[in-house]
Amino acid sequence: MRRAGRELLSLALMDARNHTLHLLSHFEQTIEPPATDRPELERPLWLAGHIGWLAEYWIGRNPKRGLGFACPADALRLASIEPMADGWFSPALAPRAARWTLDLPDMEAIRAYLLHTLESTLEVLEKTPEDDESLHFFRAALFHEDLRCEQLVVLAQTLGQPLKLALPAAMQPRQALGIPARRWQLGSPHGGFVFDVEKWAHEVQVPEFEIDAQLVTWGQFVEFVDDGGYDMPQFWLPQGWEWLQREAQAEGRRGPRYVEQIGAASGAVMQSLFGRPARMSASQSAMHLSWWEADAWARWAGRRLPTEVEWEMAACTASRQGFRWGDVREWTASTLRPWPGFEADGWTRHTDFEAQPNFGAARVQRGASFAARSRMKHPKFRGFALPERDDAFVGFRTCSL
Repeated sequence: MRRAGRELLSLALMDARNHTLHLLSHFEQTIEPPATDRPELERPLWLAGHIGWLAEYWIGRNPKRGLGFACPADALRLASIEPMADGWFSPALAPRAARWTLDLPDMEAIRAYLLHTLESTLEVLEKTPEDDESLHFFRAALFHEDLRCEQLVVLAQTLGQPLKLALPAAMQPRQALGIPARRWQLGSPHGGFVFDVEKWAHEVQVPEFEIDAQLVTWGQFVEFVDDGGYDMPQFWLPQGWEWLQREAQAEGRRGPRYVEQIGAASGAVMQSLFGRPARMSASQSAMHLSWWEADAWARWAGRRLPTEVEWEMAACTASRQGFRWGDVREWTASTLRPWPGFEADGWTRHTDFEAQPNFGAARVQRGASFAARSRMKHPKFRGFALPERDDAFVGFRTCSL
């Protein structure tokens, strides 16, 4: 999909909008701000309207869209089909703290705006040349919508909204994989659509390493809990231990987020899933873990988290040897930093996916979640989050020391 032409893009954009509308229908009653200050709790109506707004702002309203990545972020824009769209859905005019109290239109009006903006996007696409620059913002709008839909699924989990979505299948135990030393092109090359945080491919020398063929499972994580891992500061980095103490004081935390029961004594892992308690198989990947928890487990086990280049190498070269990924996003040991030649895309300034403010603080996530569309599953995709974030469907695997 990163190199998709007009016909495939048209089908994908329609598929993405249908998925947005389907997810939005699960939030019909979510109109009041939750009684919490958690930063991840976005207003569903705002997210949906913002999806349509961003596509319209960078495509239908943007006379210079044909410049692609080179299009200036502050280029002149045409008027929106909805006169209030900028005030409602532009992050510059509607900061996060104000979104729950904005006087947004009702659900039906948001649906109509989504359908109208899709129609105008597809009309412009029909007349667009088949080259990377001309198609850049159509691809950006598609992947932005896919990322926002994943965010809506995570939001349903956070708010306890019922949603029918199957968990990844349980895993059969496999031996860790030995990956030989080599030089590796880390990042994405020129051509097609590339997220700015993946720019650009550059050669890295990687020593040999051993990496888990699969993610750490609930059965493995329970052993850490039963051994008192949440009470042993020697396995936690100082900042992680401070985070854990705050969480413990606030909600008595002694396990991953949404877990209601965990440990050999309880006989099972019970984790709330879209508002209902669900029994987790011992051979399913552990999820809703912060980076601090993943790092602490690895230290307790005498292992370490993989660097992002190790993860990428394994995903690209060891799938036939049993390297399984795509169940949940995966924490890596790497701190988010710009790569040689990095230059921010203008459109990301209007999203939660702008990399620059997170450089040096966020940790890199690799892989893809079962909550994401299949076209988001790409070995070069470079996600990121602050180490305390545990609301998304995120797990981890480890490497030998």
